Amino acid sequence: MEKHIYAFEEGQKSMKDLLGGKGANLSEMMRLGLPVPNGFTITTKSCIEYLANGEVLNDTLLSELDEQIKSLQSKTGKAFSDDKNLLLVSVRSGAKISMPGMMDTILNLGLNDENVEKLAAVTGDARFAYDCYRRLLQMFGQVVYNIPMHAFEDYFNQYKEQNGHQFDADIPAEGLKAISERFKEVYLEEVYKPFPQAPIDQLKEAIEAVFKSWNNDRARVYRDLNDIPHDIGTAVNVQEMVFGNSGERSGTGVAFTRNPSTGENKLYGEYLLNAQGEDVVAGIRTPQAIATLDEQMPNVYQQFVDVTHKLEAHYKDMQDIEFTIENEKLYILQTRNGKRTAKAAIKIAVDLVNEGVISKQEAVSMIEAKSIDQLLHPSFKPESLAQAEVVSDKGLPASPGAATGKIVFSAVDAKAQAELGEAVILMRPETSPEDIEGMVASRAIVTTHGGMTSHAAVVARGMGKCCVTGCSDLQINTKEKYVKYQGKVLNEGDIVSVDGSTGVVYIGEIETTNAEKSEDFDTVMQWAEETARLKVRMNAETKQDITAGYEFGAVGIGLVRTEHMFFGEERLIEMRRFILASTHEERVQALDKIKVYQTEDFEEIFRLSQDRPTIVRLLDPPLHEFLPKSKEEIEVVSKQLNVDVITLEKRIEELHEFNPMLGHRGCRLAITYPELYEMQAEAIISSVIRLKKEGITTSPEIMIPLVSTVREFTDLKAIIKAKIESVEQEMGESVKYLIGTMIETPRACLVAGELAKHSEFFSFGTNDLAQLTYGFSRDDAGKFINEYTSREILAVDPFQTLDVDGIGQLIKLAVESAKAVNPSIKIGVCGELGGDPKSIHFFNTLALDYVSCSPFRVPGAILATAQSNV
Repeated sequence: MEKHIYAFEEGQKSMKDLLGGKGANLSEMMRLGLPVPNGFTITTKSCIEYLANGEVLNDTLLSELDEQIKSLQSKTGKAFSDDKNLLLVSVRSGAKISMPGMMDTILNLGLNDENVEKLAAVTGDARFAYDCYRRLLQMFGQVVYNIPMHAFEDYFNQYKEQNGHQFDADIPAEGLKAISERFKEVYLEEVYKPFPQAPIDQLKEAIEAVFKSWNNDRARVYRDLNDIPHDIGTAVNVQEMVFGNSGERSGTGVAFTRNPSTGENKLYGEYLLNAQGEDVVAGIRTPQAIATLDEQMPNVYQQFVDVTHKLEAHYKDMQDIEFTIENEKLYILQTRNGKRTAKAAIKIAVDLVNEGVISKQEAVSMIEAKSIDQLLHPSFKPESLAQAEVVSDKGLPASPGAATGKIVFSAVDAKAQAELGEAVILMRPETSPEDIEGMVASRAIVTTHGGMTSHAAVVARGMGKCCVTGCSDLQINTKEKYVKYQGKVLNEGDIVSVDGSTGVVYIGEIETTNAEKSEDFDTVMQWAEETARLKVRMNAETKQDITAGYEFGAVGIGLVRTEHMFFGEERLIEMRRFILASTHEERVQALDKIKVYQTEDFEEIFRLSQDRPTIVRLLDPPLHEFLPKSKEEIEVVSKQLNVDVITLEKRIEELHEFNPMLGHRGCRLAITYPELYEMQAEAIISSVIRLKKEGITTSPEIMIPLVSTVREFTDLKAIIKAKIESVEQEMGESVKYLIGTMIETPRACLVAGELAKHSEFFSFGTNDLAQLTYGFSRDDAGKFINEYTSREILAVDPFQTLDVDGIGQLIKLAVESAKAVNPSIKIGVCGELGGDPKSIHFFNTLALDYVSCSPFRVPGAILATAQSNV
């Protein structure tokens, strides 16, 4: 019979699918002989079964739970409600993939009105006992019964203020007892039932609450943001309590074996004395740096340092470790591979290779491809910073980067303002998991409380979001919506700039500069290029983008969008003249002027690319995009072209299409107006010949878009070749070039074998292919696509990540058909999915030669191709 529960000594690190990351690592640490409190793990499968079967704990699980409790009591020599050896436990979630702060934790479970007195008697410390009890009442109420946190916190803070207590630890036993009594009344007021007194009832309800927390809103948002599946469930870890809040020789903390912001090989973390579990990450008190523990408890500190070295060597990666000290005895409560910035990930990977811990291939695999974007974010210009007025310089640099925006004070406002196109900075005393959507929407996060391992810091680093925590010199009032600083006030909507690399907040907008690559970054990219099979090109047509793309390691250009070249003022006039022409001669006359600009553009592009392959897509969009829309614009254009307004309006009406993305565009334009593609072909080849005469070799690839039939392609290819031959004769030079097609309609995929007999290369345009396969308008799908993904009607947004089962199979069919008849044909992907790591993994399984993406996605794409190959 399948087990639902495993004691820690029964598991190991390879069992993450079943025990979750936390449970598997607790088991592994116990196997390593580390000081881990005893406990057991309820499996992820039990969670999935619970959620699928009406949210009821089945009899088999309850029977195993009873046996595990007896075993735990035997191993610890303690029991629920025992007068002398009282067993209390923590209940924590733990999915296979780490989700810091997204699900729920309960501490001190097993306390009740009688047991709190027993704990006070055994320890001789009533204050400690009632501090544990009020924490349980608060956590249990929030997690199990969904009682709002403020229902407890408002009274707690009010009590402190009325009685002159600055810190939680100042409240005496009598005060904590009074607070506990009030907290029990909150249960009756909020949920109309009392706090359960029986420990076994507490435990069952807590287990159910953790299972249910798998589907809470913040957990689902986090999983969507980090591409974590919704169907893997969470395990539940039940563990003997150890107490960091039992006096000044006790404490709790979180530490990383290396700096998670910079990657520096130095122990990095924080702790609080006389505190419990969630106090450090909750950000309510500002903790001390881990190094100061050496001064307060040197023996414990040295033992902890030894543990960190042992764990990093065992897991071969930087570790994030939670620990508790109870009366100078160290306990390890969790280890996991630590979340880190992209900058830190690069340095850690290179250092671990240099230290002989991992291979180059392992280093490439351990860096999240999507995180590379973080390295390409801007920073503030030093000269601008020198003139900026400081709001706060007491904050901690929790997550690097630079951002400017309008102040908002709630996650709800942040999300709403961002949806209106505003850049916002979320400022709060501290953040909690409920703020996740607002944090996603914000350009940066600033808090007055909390340290480098607080919720705000950890979540922001994971998202690559600029963050400053612990700004103790600020007073943030979220109700009245103002920030007090240095005797001045900032209000909602005021603009601030946040430097996450230094922890400083400034007034107003500050000029930024692009990020610079490090030597470690170049090293990792070199390893990735050596490992990858697929090459990475870029989608670019401007000098700035092309230069950036080649600096980032692109091997060529996979898409030059020529329509972007037509929107300069003078060019647009001539393009409109072409559209309004009534004869072939008039159209050619207009195109001759455009050809001059096109030739100059192509010459610059090919000069930058030289002998690297460069695909130029011939004009693709419908003609109406080039025409004026407003009455004012129509009047201006009529004067520019010397055409009366009525004639112009009539032509605009003639070109109107009900669905232009399915209309007269791409190759269909050239079937009607072949002179358009003839002009572009002439501009391409003449620019190539000019460069050849300068001694510059180029590699042009001419791409015909939106082909659905073989005749569309062959007819246009013949016209283009004829024009190229006439240009070669006229200029007295011949050049090498390829003519291929963009595969972006389902029919083109189905007839790819026939097309491949005539085409020298294919490039899949995944944006249009997704649009035409699904029948979704890519301009309008955003209005409903989130509903489809949230309800799991669609596993992914097909415009962001490849739909492997549908569009993926069309691409697979097309590639196999093409290679069967033309083994030498070059095939790539140039749509948005060419830079998506998940999509790249599928593309690497096909006989593709390259993917192409925007320049700033090139490094991440190179890394993804390497990881896929590994």
